[in-house]
Amino acid sequence: MDKAYIGAYGEFLTGRYLRDNGCEILDANYRCRLGEVDLIAADSKYIAFVEVKTREKDSLIKASDAVDYNKRKRIIATAQFYLSKNPSSLQPRFDVAEVYLDGYRADKFNYIKNAYTVENF
Repeated sequence: MDKAYIGAYGEFLTGRYLRDNGCEILDANYRCRLGEVDLIAADSKYIAFVEVKTREKDSLIKASDAVDYNKRKRIIATAQFYLSKNPSSLQPRFDVAEVYLDGYRADKFNYIKNAYTVENF
């Protein structure tokens, strides 16, 4: 299966999950010189910077393990840049979505709210 398709499909499923749970998608695939954030979503309390990791269902490595220290550092820097350009009174939060596919269908979905914090850095 095409890697770009896998990633895009995982982001689509995560966006649908967020909307179904009361969030508004503010941006998708936000890029700046510091990095990229897959989805930026907001509810009444939080602005969530979401990293989506999509894997085949038999993957040996947990999807969220791919969000390592350096990746988190780039996401935080990108989020800070985004907020400098788009001020918000909402509390920032860093989430990770794990999407596991069985062929062309979702097999398992795990959404981790507040997966890491700025204080870790």
